[in-house]
Amino acid sequence: MKHSGQNAIETFNESVSTAESGGLFEMANLSPKRTGLPFVVWISPKAGASHDVRVKVSSGPKVHAAELVSVAIRPDIHVVGGKMSAHDLSLLKVWVEANYDVIVRYWDGDIEYTEDAIAALKPITK
Repeated sequence: MKHSGQNAIETFNESVSTAESGGLFEMANLSPKRTGLPFVVWISPKAGASHDVRVKVSSGPKVHAAELVSVAIRPDIHVVGGKMSAHDLSLLKVWVEANYDVIVRYWDGDIEYTEDAIAALKPITK
């Protein structure tokens, strides 16, 4: 679903049942144009997950849940599921550090609407 005025941002709610969360959660995909990264970043609210805040990464917007790379952002930014190159991880770290507060507030439910989280995110410049 595209939000008007934000053509570079494509988001959708996707119910995904995963072994790591044991439940369903919503994810919003953020385009490379929006993040400044050479891959898609997915953010979500906690929605009952048993783990701490994470983002997901994929090479494109159409992906199966098993293909997502899972990256924890606390206490440090590190891959917890899947594989990611050191170069891509270093780029993701720059983006997460620039958007840490927004990502955590969205995860915690302090930012209630996906569109508000997306509007608050900043792309990185290469």
